[in-house]
Amino acid sequence: MSNTSTKSKYLLLSRGHWDKNKSPEEIQTAIDDFYIWYNQLVAEGKFEPGHRLTTEGKLVSRSGITDGPFTETKEVIGGYWFIIAANLQEAATMMTQNPCVACGLSFEIRPIEYERASAFKESNETPCDD
Repeated sequence: MSNTSTKSKYLLLSRGHWDKNKSPEEIQTAIDDFYIWYNQLVAEGKFEPGHRLTTEGKLVSRSGITDGPFTETKEVIGGYWFIIAANLQEAATMMTQNPCVACGLSFEIRPIEYERASAFKESNETPCDD
């Protein structure tokens, strides 16, 4: 009998800015602790590599190409990774152990949708009725 459980992949977005009340030394300690924590989770198969994002970007829309990024300053996305977990709650619980949370960063966790988009199925891109 197999003892394996089904795991899913979740996109993890790092959001926000470092806490203004933390010293550079406190923030660096959190960063160093993060990489120790992160590398352990990668070794355990609970994380897949992702990367930090630069501060520059472009927005492409029907209006053309403009400079970006365009999120609110408080909602800036600093990086992305992938979590492997049994469910969304397990992924969120895992992230409570992230050392950077104590220094002001927050993390958005989103399930990966593998199904192709369809104009006939509601999704996060479907216009809202306001």
